[in-house]
Amino acid sequence: MSRLRVAISVAAAQLRHDRARTVLAVVGIAVAVLSTTLLASLGYGVFETGQQKFDASGRDLWVTGGSLSEGPGGFGTSILDAHEVARDIESREQVQSAVPMAFRAVYVGNGSGEMQTLVGVGVPGGGPFVSIEEGPGFEQSDVHYAEGSYDGPMTNSVVIDSRTAEMFDVGVGDTLHVGGSAESARDHIFTVVGISPTFSSFLGAPTATVHLSELQEVTGTTGTDKATFVTVSLADGANRNAMEQTLQREYPDYTIRTNDEQMRSVLQHNAVVIAVGGALVFLSVVAGFALTLNVLSIVVFQQKEELAALTALGVSAKTLVGMVAAQGVLLGAVGGLVGVVATPPSVAALNFVAAEIVGFEGLVQAPGSVLALGAAIALVIGTLAAAVAGWRTLRTVGIDQLSR
Repeated sequence: MSRLRVAISVAAAQLRHDRARTVLAVVGIAVAVLSTTLLASLGYGVFETGQQKFDASGRDLWVTGGSLSEGPGGFGTSILDAHEVARDIESREQVQSAVPMAFRAVYVGNGSGEMQTLVGVGVPGGGPFVSIEEGPGFEQSDVHYAEGSYDGPMTNSVVIDSRTAEMFDVGVGDTLHVGGSAESARDHIFTVVGISPTFSSFLGAPTATVHLSELQEVTGTTGTDKATFVTVSLADGANRNAMEQTLQREYPDYTIRTNDEQMRSVLQHNAVVIAVGGALVFLSVVAGFALTLNVLSIVVFQQKEELAALTALGVSAKTLVGMVAAQGVLLGAVGGLVGVVATPPSVAALNFVAAEIVGFEGLVQAPGSVLALGAAIALVIGTLAAAVAGWRTLRTVGIDQLSR
């Protein structure tokens, strides 16, 4: 223990002696730790938030079309004849409801002439699926569909989220232009009948929600009855896995997924972004290791005469190596502490930015396991750098000389 205390004391004194390089190494390790904890917190938060959104939807199965690489947001390409598909699925005894929905880019304006591109959401109607914070919401069903003829009266009703309301300075009772193109939007005027966070919180973007057939009308997709997906709610006691397999057999051209599977498909759809983030973390860890090793190597090189002198005074090889190695461990510990302490405020700042930009609150979450991961990475960096520096100590001073 006395030898360990001596090594730590001397190591601390040496680090204080060259403060500039010490601070540089600590910052390098802290950056490596912080980048790791933030990316891990983002990954954890995205998965948890996404899972909560899918679970909160109250759906059991998701019917999507085609390859994910061809469709938006991990939902695949469009489902054709969506109303017919939904009716056929809903006719089964174990199915409580099947709801076709569509997401389309639409032009929205408030009559001033300026248009913004938002996410247009098409739903058959309101009900519990659309949570209304203000206004009556949809008071009629999707009467324009008219059993597929699309010649019923349009309700011209739109439900928007609070960001859309703020963007256009409108509220319940005001009007908005909505269409698949700027020209189409100028020809279609909708009355705001409600403010709802349902789809904006699910998509993380400002939304304008109208009846499905009316969205198809203003975007020119009535001929194919396109929908992005069909959500399926099962009756109490129904076997979800069995129904998933049954629907997959009957609809081989579509993909049937549970909430968990749909969430994973969305993440896989963004695998490139995740890989880039992982590469940045790896580079940060390598940079932290390189900075720490550089500091320790310089210490060994600059103090080779002092190390030789200590050897001549009878200090053992283990003590000398321990002095250098202790510096690496101390740098790792201090850098890790700084990185871990900086994680919570950084998470709060990122959550504020995420809420302002994409509308998701609590998107970045840092549980204790993530902080422990950051601390472990710091210790690994310090320990590896210490091991290499210790090996260089033996080579610099010389094994034969250390043995005298």
